[in-house]
Amino acid sequence: MRATLGVLLGLATLGLAACGEEGSSGTQAPPSVSGAGCAPAAGDKLVVLDDDKKLQTADNIIPAINANAADPALVAALDKVSDTLTTEKLIQLNKAVDVDRKTSKVAADGFAKAENLTTGIEKGKGGPIKIGAADFSESATLGALYEIVLDAAGFDATVQTIGKREVYLGQLTKGDIQVVPEYAGTLTEFINGQVNGASAAPLASGDLDKTVAALKGLGTKQGLAFGKASKAADQNAFAVTTEFASKHGVKTLSDFATKCSGQATVLGGPAECPQRPFCQPGLEKTYGIQFGKVLSLDAGGPQSKEALKKGNASIALVFSSDGSLG
Repeated sequence: MRATLGVLLGLATLGLAACGEEGSSGTQAPPSVSGAGCAPAAGDKLVVLDDDKKLQTADNIIPAINANAADPALVAALDKVSDTLTTEKLIQLNKAVDVDRKTSKVAADGFAKAENLTTGIEKGKGGPIKIGAADFSESATLGALYEIVLDAAGFDATVQTIGKREVYLGQLTKGDIQVVPEYAGTLTEFINGQVNGASAAPLASGDLDKTVAALKGLGTKQGLAFGKASKAADQNAFAVTTEFASKHGVKTLSDFATKCSGQATVLGGPAECPQRPFCQPGLEKTYGIQFGKVLSLDAGGPQSKEALKKGNASIALVFSSDGSLG
């Protein structure tokens, strides 16, 4: 679902497809790994450990707007979505679509009614508004939410699935579409590369405020404006089973580092995990976690989740808004 995001962020994300069957290509840790560690614990439900030291880039959802279309009423309506969304609510929206098999429109309509999303929205100048969506279900659902609030604000909004960021961002800057649901950190680095070159120093970080400030500065150079960033984030995360979390008393990655660094601990992630700065090297450098084995799985997909549930991995890469976490 989120592979598009990872490919575009390059080294800063993990959205590249991994190879190998579940449990294959396990990399044994060197003898220098110390500590007993925590063996995997099978279970049916997963829980994301809090990234309390902000290893991951802040990929909170933010509306990107063509500056010429940034009518105050339009921005205020989109901000209503941002003010309402949390990661937990986004998980439930994704669950409705990806697990319960509702359409994005049906899921968005139900959410809007339950959250009174259109209450108090002021009317704008009206006119047609085209909302662009990337080609995965979460983006389509966010686009449907934007359509609901913009219609309530008196605009004639429609959602168009466009696909890759290279395509829809070009249409947004030209004004062919006016609004796109975006991800703060990923978009910051995408525009950073366009404006400052592929080798530009990263401007996105785990600090949401600084990332959004950098994004707005870059956006003005391309005729873009932005609404509020929501509390909801779709970013790399690390999960354990609820059985594992209960057994070892871990809620954060710092907890995990204190209690579970060592030989028995198995990390699951994409084939690139041992080289990617936000996977194994980041966990080692930022949290001081050592692993007895690293399994080559997929990037937050069914292999990784099954490895946790079957007791083959102690901890594995997932995406923070995955509907299966609900």
